[in-house]
Amino acid sequence: MLRIGEISYLNCTPIFSVLREKFDDGSYTFVPGTPARLNGRLCSGEIDLCPSSSIEYGRRPGSYLILPDLSISAVGPVLSVLLFSRLPVEELDGRAIALTSESATSVALLKILLSRMYGFSNSFTVVSGGLEEALVCHDAVLLIGDRALQENMVATGCHVYDLGELWRSFTGCPFVFALWLAREELLDGQRAELTLLHQRLLQAKRLSLENIEGIAEVCAQNHWTNRDFLINYWRVLSYDLSPRHLEGLRLFFRYATECGVLEREPEIRMFA
Repeated sequence: MLRIGEISYLNCTPIFSVLREKFDDGSYTFVPGTPARLNGRLCSGEIDLCPSSSIEYGRRPGSYLILPDLSISAVGPVLSVLLFSRLPVEELDGRAIALTSESATSVALLKILLSRMYGFSNSFTVVSGGLEEALVCHDAVLLIGDRALQENMVATGCHVYDLGELWRSFTGCPFVFALWLAREELLDGQRAELTLLHQRLLQAKRLSLENIEGIAEVCAQNHWTNRDFLINYWRVLSYDLSPRHLEGLRLFFRYATECGVLEREPEIRMFA
């Protein structure tokens, strides 16, 4: 039985909704968690695969294989990886930045943008409190996922910057926030199961996009947001992994290595 990590954010809802409804034949166990928590479980072997932070692959490329044609990416704005700042971003040089503990990729992306796009040097602290509390002691706060979406709906008196949009402005490339990673050891005894799941995930991606309105209708009934908001959010995201996505991924890994976030640039290794 394959153990699948399931990110507990809205950005994963469409594909997992279809996967559960159309393809859950009892051969999968779903393990929910934040990106950072699932990274740890994937690394330790507690789960077999999941949509995992891109930086996790960069840190341990020899442990994983990337499932082709699948990602959680932004081709411009992402809407759910946001820097909330008391100052315009151009004035953040030398300032203290509070970071989410939920996503290592978004943290690495912010550090790259501040250092390479703006030439800044900043101090960073991981915090767990709310936005208002964090802004008392810090000049800016990075939030991701549903928290970022919610805070952006109600936040007042601060500047809000979308990191997907900043990356696109800086590089012209999509940004790959998450890759579908499988532990390489699955090839020894579960290659057929992984191949079937990969095929089903590609079908789930296609079907979710074709039925996005219905998925949003159901999700909105038990959620804090509404149908139209969900449809707009999911249509902004990209779930593909095209050559252009891979170009952006390699550029991210290069910058992360130059900034000291990664020890070396990883080889891109695909499951086949």
